[in-house]
Amino acid sequence: MKISVIGICVLFLLSFNVASCKSITSSGNPSPPEVSVNKQPFDFYAYVFNLCYDYINSTYFPSAQIKKNSGSETSLKSSPVKICFDSVPKYFETVKIPLICSKTEQSIINAGLVDIKSIDSSIVVNLKYSTTDNFMGINMYGGFNKCYLQKDVAEKLKKAQFLLKLKFPYYSLIVFDAARPRSIQQKMWSTVDIPYNERTKFLSNPKEGSLHNFGAAVDVGFIDEHGIVLDMGTPYDYFGELAYPSVENQMIKEGKLSHKQSLSRGLLRDVMNRAGFSGITTEWWHFNSCSLNTAYSKYSIIE
Repeated sequence: MKISVIGICVLFLLSFNVASCKSITSSGNPSPPEVSVNKQPFDFYAYVFNLCYDYINSTYFPSAQIKKNSGSETSLKSSPVKICFDSVPKYFETVKIPLICSKTEQSIINAGLVDIKSIDSSIVVNLKYSTTDNFMGINMYGGFNKCYLQKDVAEKLKKAQFLLKLKFPYYSLIVFDAARPRSIQQKMWSTVDIPYNERTKFLSNPKEGSLHNFGAAVDVGFIDEHGIVLDMGTPYDYFGELAYPSVENQMIKEGKLSHKQSLSRGLLRDVMNRAGFSGITTEWWHFNSCSLNTAYSKYSIIE
């Protein structure tokens, strides 16, 4: 019934338009249109469109508040009738959909870990295993790119950020990896094609568990105010002696590590150690919050 009313209105206006076109004054010129806004030429089809738009809107969307008045206006080109929205109609508002956590993130949340951004939003997060920019060349985390840690570990990282910014306000910590479910650890362990003895220098056997699997270890570096990650002599996840903190002096003597790169590593160790972390001998980026035995006694492993 409502659609037929629209049809009748359109037919009526069409007949009105034909009649207007045939109306001739005594001078032989068409009579001027009576409907005009801001002295614009009358656009019959735009007029019909606006009329139908108003009718449909008031009939099917009564909650939408549409007003024809002054203010910021959104108008149809060449239209004598202007439509403006003082507020966005309800049916155009953004629909709020509950966020759905990935399987990886949900397992971490279930273990009681916290997002570092809720503790210190200034810490930059760029998980390398959420990209293909890692030693495996595989995205292990999918779309998951958040730094989750145990609450006390997150507080330590916040302290490290504070200590860093006291010395260098234009630097920030950047997190390359944090909590890592053991299922991901197993995939990494199975993917790396190197001898067992070499593999254990860079990866913990998932059977024994890693501090990453508890959210008690973090991989970090520095990033400046321009978004440039500081050069530490090797990329993150570099397999080789050049990444070993234990042989830095030797690498400097051999010219493989610059003095500036060594100073940057030293600064990273300084702020992390003072915040309560400890490094390891084979990776400049890796820092533990506690021992593996302590982690087993305090936390639950993330499967």
